[in-house]
Amino acid sequence: MILDLKDTTTSKVSKELVAIRERNGVFTLGRVLTLVIVTESGFEEEAIRAANTASREHPCRIIVLVDCGADQPTRLDAQIRLGGEAGAAEIIVLYGTGQLAAESESLVSALLLPDAPIVAWWPHGMPASASATSIGKIATRRITDSNNEPEPKQALDQLSRVYAAGDTDLAWTRLTNWRIQLAAALDQVDFSPVVSVSVEGAADSPSTVLLAAWLTLALNAPVTIIEDTPGTGIRGVRLVRPAGDVCILRPGQTVAELILPGQPLQRITLPRRSVAECLAEELRRLDPDEVFGEVITQGLPRTNLRSVRRSER
Repeated sequence: MILDLKDTTTSKVSKELVAIRERNGVFTLGRVLTLVIVTESGFEEEAIRAANTASREHPCRIIVLVDCGADQPTRLDAQIRLGGEAGAAEIIVLYGTGQLAAESESLVSALLLPDAPIVAWWPHGMPASASATSIGKIATRRITDSNNEPEPKQALDQLSRVYAAGDTDLAWTRLTNWRIQLAAALDQVDFSPVVSVSVEGAADSPSTVLLAAWLTLALNAPVTIIEDTPGTGIRGVRLVRPAGDVCILRPGQTVAELILPGQPLQRITLPRRSVAECLAEELRRLDPDEVFGEVITQGLPRTNLRSVRRSER
C-alpha cells in the first residue's frame, strides 16, 4: 500500500496513520525502533531499499527526510508505504522544500514511535557533527557513511574531532569480517610480536584507513597503507612477525587467501558487504560502540600512516 499526501503537514500524516490502523489493523505491532533517514533528493530510494531489507531483521518505523531544495517555496509532501512495499517496516517519506528542506526534530516528533529508541542515519551528506544536529540530539545511535563523501579521509578526520558516544560510520561496519578473520588468524599461530603491518586497499577507501587505525591501536606497530585502484576496497593485510608473516589477501570480491607460516594456503569467504547488511548490523545494538570510539578518537590520531602506491613497493 502506498498513499501520497500532497502539500501536507506531519500532523495530517500522523492522523492518516491512525486512520489506516483503524481501517486495516495495527501496523506498529512489534516495531522495535524508529529509524530516521536524512538524505538528499535523488538518493532516497537507495536508502529506503537498504533500510527496508534491514527492517526484516529489525521491524521498525522508517521516517525519511528528503531535502528537495531550500531555494524552492516552502512545502511538505509525504508518502506512506505499508505492507508489501515496506517489508517488515512502515515507511513515511517526507519531501521538504524551502524552510522544510532542512532536517528538524519538529518534522518527525509527531511520527516517532512512543517509548522506542531512535536511530538516525545520514547515507549521503555527512553532517559536520551528527550529535549536534536537530535529529542527532534525539537519537540513541547516529550512523554516517564517510564512503559517500567527496573526501572520505577528511570526513573521518572530522568525525574524530567531534565524536560523541553513539556515533558510528558504515566504513567501520564494513570491517567486521576483516577484524574477525585477522583475530582468528593470529590465534592459529605461535606467539610472535607483530613488528609492522601493511594494509592494501583503494586510495579512496575510508575502511582501509580505519582498519589501519584499528591495527595500530591493537598491535602497537607501524602501519603502511599500500594504495590500490580506487573503488576496489580492501585487498589485503600483512602482519610481519619474526616467526613468519600472517597474510590475508582478497584478489577478488568474495574469496580471500589466508597464508600462515608453516601451513598450507587456506581459502576463506570474505565478501564485500552491502549497505543493507551493514545497516542491519548497526541496528542490532543501541549502546555506543566503544571499540569504534577508541579507534576513531585514539587510533586514528596516533596513526602516522605512510601511504605508498602499489607500484612503489
